[in-house]
Amino acid sequence: MNIIESFGGMALGMLGAALAAALACVGSAKGTGIAGEAGAGLVSEDPSKSGKVMILQVIPGTQGLYGFVIFFFALNKVTGISGISVQQGLQILAACLPIAIGGLLSAIAQGKVAAASINILAKKPDDWSKGMIMCVVVEFYAILCMLSSIFIINAVV
Repeated sequence: MNIIESFGGMALGMLGAALAAALACVGSAKGTGIAGEAGAGLVSEDPSKSGKVMILQVIPGTQGLYGFVIFFFALNKVTGISGISVQQGLQILAACLPIAIGGLLSAIAQGKVAAASINILAKKPDDWSKGMIMCVVVEFYAILCMLSSIFIINAVV
């Protein structure tokens, strides 16, 4: 018996769902941690900037939410197909990879951009929105990853 067949389609689909949530959340934890480290230094010097620092820190957390959305899409697909085949399970696993990998990497990159934006806030408080725009550029690619996963999951029959 083939090792992939021994897992079954449902297990493969659930593996995809788990990877979508887990990897995107790991990236968000890392990204918000990077931004939080930079923000803690600024807030210790100037507590009045804590609101703007919090906004910049939370931005890399969205990828974890996107991964969680895909987790539910994949879980609904896996449980909605009666007698899910190995092929369908592999398709769902593959559909979860864009947000799993894209969410992981973009959240870390966004955390670095958010940390740099916190430095803008420290030196030129009136220009902090420029850093926000830089964070949104990275966010765009996380959104594309999520949409790719949604479209592929919906294509699984």
